[in-house]
Amino acid sequence: MKSWSSRSAALMMSVSLIALTACEEPKVDASIYESIGQCKSDPYNTVDQCERSFKEASSQHAAVAPKYSSAEDCQADFGQGKCEKAPYKTSSGGSVFMPLMMGYMMGSMMGGRSSMMSQPLYRSAKSPNSFRTSDNQNVGSKTGGTKVARSATSRPSFKNSTRSRGGFGSSSRRFGSAAT
Repeated sequence: MKSWSSRSAALMMSVSLIALTACEEPKVDASIYESIGQCKSDPYNTVDQCERSFKEASSQHAAVAPKYSSAEDCQADFGQGKCEKAPYKTSSGGSVFMPLMMGYMMGSMMGGRSSMMSQPLYRSAKSPNSFRTSDNQNVGSKTGGTKVARSATSRPSFKNSTRSRGGFGSSSRRFGSAAT
């Protein structure tokens, strides 16, 4: 009787391990850079790819970065001197703040490096050595070629509300989208 219990326990542990492994998200190739110069010095990239990807990430930055109604709230999540005024105002005319873009990620789509997508990356005050997407997905601390979760390479979502202090991804309030 005891050996049946041992076998059952071993079987259950094996099934649990397989289930956890099956749920792990697939990783895809990506490249993370702190600057366009860092990208250009990577022998796997062309100057055109680096410039195009940096421009794409920079143009997305204002639309997808987390937004805050005060500089203090933004700095609580991203650190002193790591925030800027967004080109938006709140519906009552107040300023909106967002973190500085601390790098960008180029990911290969469909496995080919000729078709790249790009997005801005940020560093939170709680995890200053790791890059995060605007949707708060950790993509690691390594620059250059790396592997990231497939979901991290999705197009970032537009942020049309401000966050309150309390952590990247906390509660929020809507703001107007009139550029300053």
